Amino acid sequence: MEESEEERKEVEEKAEKIASWLKKIFGDQPIPKYEVNPRTTDILYHLSECNRARDRDVSLVIEDLKQKAREYKSEAKYLQDFLMESVNLSFTSLSSIGNSYLNALVDSALVLETKDTSLASFIPAVNSLAADLFRTKARNEDMEMELSKLGKNLTATLILEKCLREDLKKAELHLSTEKAKVDSRISNIDFLKAKSDDLRLRIKAAEEQLSARGMDASLSHQSLMALSEKLAELKQQTAPLKKKLESYLDLMPNPSLAQVKIEEAKRELNFVDAELTKKVDMMELLPDQSKR
Repeated sequence: MEESEEERKEVEEKAEKIASWLKKIFGDQPIPKYEVNPRTTDILYHLSECNRARDRDVSLVIEDLKQKAREYKSEAKYLQDFLMESVNLSFTSLSSIGNSYLNALVDSALVLETKDTSLASFIPAVNSLAADLFRTKARNEDMEMELSKLGKNLTATLILEKCLREDLKKAELHLSTEKAKVDSRISNIDFLKAKSDDLRLRIKAAEEQLSARGMDASLSHQSLMALSEKLAELKQQTAPLKKKLESYLDLMPNPSLAQVKIEEAKRELNFVDAELTKKVDMMELLPDQSKR
């Protein structure tokens, strides 16, 4: 029971702190409504504590800056009094050139982030700045060298890209030409194939028609080709006989024996001529039958 009372008091304290913090944050504006539960209460309480801690830190920083400002004013007043007492010199008594020099000195001290304008503070600051300058120059030189290399590489890459583009154009043109040739060949092949199929069908139809009309198989194209070859062989065989007969005709020996030889050669020649005429007549009959 006591623990419950303590938890209730703790929750009420948190709620009061959250309410005061929200009122401080929003001021005169109305506080947005939110669901009050342990989770939202813990989150808002944590945020309020963080905000208060930050405000305390900011207040400390402000107080520190105010303290430093008071110290700088006191030091500036001391230096003014010192100048007035020692050399009777004040900021208002300086000429325009003196004021410009003094402002330049102050600006230099601010840029160099020195604690004062003494020579002991300026020399290390200038040396540090010179070292930074040398390091920056070295980095710039390295970057320029790297940039030069990159420029050369870029130039080589651009040249290579140009060559590759030209090669690509040539390859595309060659490919287009070859494609046109291939298309033409394919078209011719298709035409020849169709023509061959048509001729094959026409030959088959003609063969069927001739077969229906009772055409002898010996008059077919293959038989005629074989007959033509045999006819050529017969002509080759008759050539020596004709030469032999001519040789007998040129002889002037025994007339009776020569007459016998001549008669034999004539009979052989007549037989060959008869066979040749028969074959030729058979070949001439084929066109007539085809026309019918």
